[in-house]
Amino acid sequence: MSVSDQIAVQLPYLRRYARALTGSQQSGDAYVRATLEAALADHALRDGIAEDRSALYRAFTCIWATGHVDTPRQALPIGGGPQEQAAQTRLATVTPAHRQALLLTTVEEFSRTETAEILGIPVEEVDALVTQAIREIEGESKTKVLIIEDEPLISMQLEGLVTDLGHTVVGTAATHKQALELFNHSATGLVLADIQLADGSSGIDAVEDLLKLGDVPVIFITAYPERLLTGERPEPTYLITKPFQEATVRAAISQALFFRSNRPLQ
Repeated sequence: MSVSDQIAVQLPYLRRYARALTGSQQSGDAYVRATLEAALADHALRDGIAEDRSALYRAFTCIWATGHVDTPRQALPIGGGPQEQAAQTRLATVTPAHRQALLLTTVEEFSRTETAEILGIPVEEVDALVTQAIREIEGESKTKVLIIEDEPLISMQLEGLVTDLGHTVVGTAATHKQALELFNHSATGLVLADIQLADGSSGIDAVEDLLKLGDVPVIFITAYPERLLTGERPEPTYLITKPFQEATVRAAISQALFFRSNRPLQ
């Protein structure tokens, strides 16, 4: 596969990873853009990316490790709002290696060996970093969660997962209307949302309406990620593809709560 083809296939998912790591579409895309500029200037790097998916993530990690990348001012992503400032505050004081390891092994589905190569660490350190990230998940301040999902079995699975993490489910909604009603009547600190709902309504539209009522982090869980990974509109910071692994949802919840604007800094 040519380098342009490899990048075309992997770019949406690298952008997803970058947004989850940085807490915003603007910051994530700025680091991805810097990564692509580096690839254009380095023939060896381009050749590596053409042969190996993980090479693109290794290049991103090198750019990320350098620190500041200028971020252009753009429209905030779905679920953005004041969380943007909170994200940058958190990132300024927290070394994210354990969160990188968790995201790479769960959301991006790299092996332990690939994750070690991407992060430039021994393989045996990957498990320790993931364990540290899981410990952080377990120590997250608890919140109230609204689930927007029209498939009963998936809704029940998500409710059980959220409850196991110690959070409270304020309700599950299968339609746009139900989501708004639940959000209006219950204080909500996190939303898990599908994009295709029971009555043909859109989970994207429902979330946009919810965010007019109050700022809250949102995780989209969908079988149709290509509808959101287009680069043509503000995209969600957190996006999980169905069918999903529970560890992936846990990782996304951890990231969302890590950047939650009303969470006290530790």
